[in-house]
Amino acid sequence: MTRQPAAAHAATEIIRKTPAELLVRPNFDDYQATRETFSWARSDPLLRTPDGGCNIAYTAVDRHADGEAGARTALRFMGSPATTGTIGSVDLSYDQLAHSARRFTNVLRELGIGKGDVMFVVAARGPELYAGVMGALRNGTIVSPLFSAFGPEPIATRIRLGRGAVLLITESLYRKKLAAIRDTMPTLRRVIVIGESGSVATVSGTESFSELMAAASDDADLTPTTEDDPALLHFTSGTTGTPKGAVHVHGALATHYATGFYALDLHPDDIYWCTADPGWVTGTSYGIIAPLLHGITSIVDPEDFDAERWYRILEQEKVSVWYTAPTAIRMLMRAGEDLARKFSHPDLRFVASVGEPLNPEAVWWGRDVLGLPIHDNWWQTETGGIMIANTAAFDIKPGSMGRPLPGVDACLVQRSADHRVTVIDTPDQVGELALRAGWPSMFRSYLNNAERYRDCFVDDLYLTGDLATRDADGYYWFVGRADDVIKSAGHLIGPFEVENVLMEHPAVAEAAVIGVPSPVTGEMVKAFVTLKHGYEFDDALRRELLGHARKKLGAAVAPKDVEYAAALPHTRSGKIMRRLVRARELGLPEGDLSTLESDGHIPTSEAKS
Repeated sequence: MTRQPAAAHAATEIIRKTPAELLVRPNFDDYQATRETFSWARSDPLLRTPDGGCNIAYTAVDRHADGEAGARTALRFMGSPATTGTIGSVDLSYDQLAHSARRFTNVLRELGIGKGDVMFVVAARGPELYAGVMGALRNGTIVSPLFSAFGPEPIATRIRLGRGAVLLITESLYRKKLAAIRDTMPTLRRVIVIGESGSVATVSGTESFSELMAAASDDADLTPTTEDDPALLHFTSGTTGTPKGAVHVHGALATHYATGFYALDLHPDDIYWCTADPGWVTGTSYGIIAPLLHGITSIVDPEDFDAERWYRILEQEKVSVWYTAPTAIRMLMRAGEDLARKFSHPDLRFVASVGEPLNPEAVWWGRDVLGLPIHDNWWQTETGGIMIANTAAFDIKPGSMGRPLPGVDACLVQRSADHRVTVIDTPDQVGELALRAGWPSMFRSYLNNAERYRDCFVDDLYLTGDLATRDADGYYWFVGRADDVIKSAGHLIGPFEVENVLMEHPAVAEAAVIGVPSPVTGEMVKAFVTLKHGYEFDDALRRELLGHARKKLGAAVAPKDVEYAAALPHTRSGKIMRRLVRARELGLPEGDLSTLESDGHIPTSEAKS
């Protein structure tokens, strides 16, 4: 089609795919026939352990190392920052990764950590992290990865909730964030510290990763696990209460494999790069597990975002499949087309994005600047894997999430007050996105919260909490969250957690946290506070509150702005009406106020202007 500036494209235009544009034949090129013949059961024999069990690490690593792919590069770790010239790298083969994982299995056994224990991981993207995750899964130990940019309180809270028995953590992160508060995590029996740059860590009360590994054998039998044994614990934020721990099982690997095949179009010779941090579910499911299941080579870049470095990696490493986030795409767009055109990446054939809705302009920007449209997809921590996607062979409707993948049955529903649902059959109507239960990576519980888990299901439908529409062609379009969860830079942030930390400050009487639109991160966390008697809101207090929140929560979760409110709106039951706070902040319709008990004085957009 004729190329034109991205801004000139209409939102309703469709990006048509032709076979001539595709460098390789896509795995998924007949939508209806593949969906009709697909069966989760038929993928099982390929993903079993020799004794008929099921273990993510065996299928992802041992299977390849014990076969013909042992010498193939599994992980390529990019070197220290460089903006000019070649960036150095270190390769780790499937055989080397398997030996390291088996050593770590023995490390855990020597420390008394076994099947069903929970290991938390807060570490930089180095070989130790991947060996640790795979070694723990081989041991039947449940792995719970956490974002390393979290502050001390979010990390400690999750370790307490998950009753973590062991923590694998980078030395600098432990010293900075957890050493002083270790006593607040009573179930934590062992802390394994990864020394910086491979050095031996010497921190009181901890074990050195490098010393433990040096003393361990690399001959370790696989702990027997089944498809229903817990393997992963991912935390996601809710609007009220503590973070939710979503439990996933070893059988989830069937979804990781299938979605890598259908949604990301992975082929055996691909060089693949997922930019997501392993502390988030995307970084685990598609930064670690899915590419290893497919036996391909993954690029691992431990550095923070840098536009020129990213373009250089795409060119230098001949990346063919790239999975990134809308926030990163928008940051590349802001860096300008001139920078992008300094680099060439002829091997790049597929670009996908996830974490938040991808605006149509970004899809067209990819087509016009990178030479490839960006394929949005949709899933959640609870789904464990991609459910709806724009895939390689099919037309793209920019702004759409795409269509359900093979093995995924989606619909839109309307909830009633008595917890019943009605399926919406008419196109272009807003409803709550629901999925037919039963795909392998569906979460199996919320940790210690059976009632909350049950509330997510009606009959055999999982209710996602996301509002969407479906057009006449079966493409789904994201509308928004049905609750108050904030989606910033692809991360789900629960307002309750942020509000609690703000209210720890002696000046704050009450806090309400909302998400406001941001051109870069999608949403920005903003807080409104009322003050206790004797305090006055000024710029000094504002900066103090921002610093307090950043120290406790970390930069990724803390609010970027704090504003004073004389009062906050409450329901008759005393709950703060964040919906109303947001409506008044953004000048949106206030909706039903029948439950409003006390009004708040939130500055409106009109008043600010």
